[in-house]
Amino acid sequence: MIVNAIFLEATGGGGYEIILYFILLIMFGPPLLLAIIGGVLYKRQKRKTAKIFFILSGVYLVVGLGICGALMVGF
Repeated sequence: MIVNAIFLEATGGGGYEIILYFILLIMFGPPLLLAIIGGVLYKRQKRKTAKIFFILSGVYLVVGLGICGALMVGF
């Protein structure tokens, strides 16, 4: 039991900001990547495929903000 508490304890000057950065990367990384891919496809005249990537980007952003936002708030 004490061994588990040691792994969860924030030691040193760092604290928990690495977890915060990881959650932010999961929240905003894939939607940004999907939007960039959609933009490239839109420029190459593949508009229907680009729309699909833009929609996927928006859906992932909404879901990511909901789930990761709830994790950051503490629910």
